[in-house]
Amino acid sequence: MTLQAWCFSYRGRLRRRDLWIWLTLWLVLMTLLFTLAANGWLSSQNAAFGVVCLLWPTSAVIVKRLHDRNKAGYWGLLLIVAWMLLAGNWDMLPASWQWVPGRFIPTLILVALLLELGLCRGTPGENRFGKAPQPVNYTGRRMA
Repeated sequence: MTLQAWCFSYRGRLRRRDLWIWLTLWLVLMTLLFTLAANGWLSSQNAAFGVVCLLWPTSAVIVKRLHDRNKAGYWGLLLIVAWMLLAGNWDMLPASWQWVPGRFIPTLILVALLLELGLCRGTPGENRFGKAPQPVNYTGRRMA
């Protein structure tokens, strides 16, 4: 698999190792963006643009990893649900219940997806989303 297919295509399957490489790269880039913005070296609009630019490759990697687990890419929408719940204003609920939709449910979703995508093996052999995943060619050289 090429770097372009790894980051921008929703077709195919992806191994756990390649998911962890992307998540590590994503964490480094997000930390860099927020550090630059916090120190005033980068405007908040440019940092937000950088975050938006990382959405496509992140969704492509997650969808391909879901495909390797023989699940439809629509399961990735759970991440949007978790984000919306985290960002919600739950003041209309009693104080003792605000943590359920605001913290507990999003945390449950994130942990379940992390375990499913990051720790569980993919489907052996071919599944409905294609052949077994090929390693990502990070160097761009021809693979033997």
